[in-house]
Amino acid sequence: MSRPLVPGLVAENTTDERFLGPVVFRQLKALTERGTRHVVDVAKTEIGECWTIKDADRVCRAVVELAEDCHLVCVHNDHNERGKAAKVVEALGERGLATPVIPLVPVRETEAWLLADREVWAGLRGSDPSHLPVRPRDVEKIHDPKPVLDAVRPRRGRRSRADYFDYIGQNVDLDVLAQIPAYAAWVAETEEALKGLGFL
Repeated sequence: MSRPLVPGLVAENTTDERFLGPVVFRQLKALTERGTRHVVDVAKTEIGECWTIKDADRVCRAVVELAEDCHLVCVHNDHNERGKAAKVVEALGERGLATPVIPLVPVRETEAWLLADREVWAGLRGSDPSHLPVRPRDVEKIHDPKPVLDAVRPRRGRRSRADYFDYIGQNVDLDVLAQIPAYAAWVAETEEALKGLGFL
């Protein structure tokens, strides 16, 4: 018999949701498949009703709403708002929310994580992976990843930049992402939460 596991996510905007939603789902699936306790049926990531660029109280309310249906909730902010994710986690802990709330914060911007996997870009006709750093961890050193993403993604065709967030989220190699220190820290914290919930 399998156990359901429903993850939740509140993120800064739609493109972050399109990338991180699939990544959260896939990473939880990978973590639980390695566990030997029992079969876990990971559901698609539930997305919150509020972006994390809103005030902390609204974000807290969105997390509480997600927690009604989710086993854990990830709160995403980029580096310039990293304090907000920590504040939300702390505030909800003080309120006694039992559902684990895990900050999901890149060193700079989420776009950098899209640049980690050279192979996924090399498989896209018209892309230019020559702009990517050699080591995945070095994406954290890119001051502004948006222009790099624009230089790497294919220019021809009908896909917008936003479409690549979805595609990369569904196809990026999770082992490559795990070479990025901020991502690895999120995975470690998520793994501990899953152990606490009895999924691992």
